[in-house]
Amino acid sequence: MGTATTHARPPFPPFTRDSAMQKARLAEDAWNTRDPAKVALAYTIDSRWRNRSEFINGRNEVIAFLSRKWAKELDHMPTVPH
Repeated sequence: MGTATTHARPPFPPFTRDSAMQKARLAEDAWNTRDPAKVALAYTIDSRWRNRSEFINGRNEVIAFLSRKWAKELDHMPTVPH
């Protein structure tokens, strides 16, 4: 599991149409890696999430949550015959 850092990734607000599209693409690319540490960097250090009855506070908890979530999902992925 990764650790949270204070580094933020550009582009920074205020956003133009183009920079907002770039920021959204970068966030989507991070999510597609399924690397919790990369995903967490897209959010502020003090982010607060809610997932059903679970409350996630800060990047370290985001990383832990996504690590558990994706490990569980990968365990349940059906195999596709070749």
